[in-house]
Amino acid sequence: MSGPGVPHRRVGAGVQKRRDGAGVQKRRVAAWALWDCGSTGLNAIVATFVFSVYLTGTVAEGMTGPTSAASWLGRTLTIAGVVVALLAPLVGVWVQAPQRRRVALVLLTVLAVGFTASMSLIRADPRYLAAGLTLLALTAACGDLASVPYNAMLRQLSTPQTAGRISGLGWAAGYTGSVLLLLIIYFGFISGDGPDRGLFGLPVADGQNVRAAMIAAACWLAILALPLLFTAHRLADGAEPAPPVGGVLAGYRQMFDDLRGEWRRDRNLVYYLIVSAVFRDGLAGIFAFGAVLGVSVYGISQADVLIFGVVASTVAAVGAVLGGRLDDRIGAKPILICSLTSLIVVGAALMATSGPAAFWVCGLLLCLFVGPTQSAARTLLLRMTGDGKEGVSFGLYTMTGRAAAPLAPWLFFVFVDMFDSDRAWLAGILVVLAVGLFGMLAVRVPDRRASAISGGAAG
Repeated sequence: MSGPGVPHRRVGAGVQKRRDGAGVQKRRVAAWALWDCGSTGLNAIVATFVFSVYLTGTVAEGMTGPTSAASWLGRTLTIAGVVVALLAPLVGVWVQAPQRRRVALVLLTVLAVGFTASMSLIRADPRYLAAGLTLLALTAACGDLASVPYNAMLRQLSTPQTAGRISGLGWAAGYTGSVLLLLIIYFGFISGDGPDRGLFGLPVADGQNVRAAMIAAACWLAILALPLLFTAHRLADGAEPAPPVGGVLAGYRQMFDDLRGEWRRDRNLVYYLIVSAVFRDGLAGIFAFGAVLGVSVYGISQADVLIFGVVASTVAAVGAVLGGRLDDRIGAKPILICSLTSLIVVGAALMATSGPAAFWVCGLLLCLFVGPTQSAARTLLLRMTGDGKEGVSFGLYTMTGRAAAPLAPWLFFVFVDMFDSDRAWLAGILVVLAVGLFGMLAVRVPDRRASAISGGAAG
């Protein structure tokens, strides 16, 4: 009687324990994805759709001087990019120890929330333009730097068998956050005509509706970031604590020592950092200039740009989820090769066609393949990185991405000026993607079976 009963109870307890562990892990992954939902949504509102437009339009109205507000915006974001490129490797060195990642993420998130909330003080007056641009640059820089500890946490949340789908979930959450916050801000604070706008009926005078929207955006990030900020310390430590970093110069010395070590261990990783920076800049170019191209070349209305942005982000989220699941089955490199090839083919088709319908069809197909490319790029770096070195690797990942950032804008105006046509911009983006594709063909990736075995042993 006791013989068959005891094993049954033991098995039941073991199953329950595994279920409880799986439930805890799912909650941690959800908390990790929610941070991306909040951060990406905030960046879309601040840097792309609302606050930057408010600065260059409403705040700068009546500004005198030889330099336009748009030019000042470009200069400010360029300076922010240089600062990120310089600081990202230092952040990567500092967060090599997993327990430091929560500290860095909390600090950078709190700063981003504070800077965004402070945007509510920027009145519709040219005298506030410099302060507004400074807050925008600081918020963008904090978001970029926060991606270093955030991406490094992927090692603590995943195994080689699940990294793809978790990375895809994070990207999908980011796209979804952009859509949801954009809709909230638009219908709540921006839509409509007359002196009062949005469902809240806030006055347009002195930019009060946009300034209130910045407080809402800050709350969005603060609320969605809380689950990860409160649980990050419970994530598994992926490696022994890194030695303390003495200062800026010591941090750079350690970064170069780690980079030399990775070069000796697998110089293919350094090569991949360069290649991925190239094609990631091509992806950024699609989002940065796609709406401009749609209006000026393909004839979609400015009102439809917002609708297209919502649908495009939704499609990219679906692509990121599907690509992440395929990543775990066939590996990140095939996903990258297939997605980059598809982007080039669809981009060429878009360049050869005309009209709003062609832009909608080809534009959404481009977004469908952007999501898997971004997700697989992060996953592949994680799998190529030695244990305990993910902080440094993602710091360099951010740095090289920033270093390559001028490439797509440069080819934008080169091809437009060369062929005297806005449509020629697409050719410049296709060149960037093609260089990234051919570079990826030469990247050697770790054996997936060996990675799975080592990951299982570690778990």
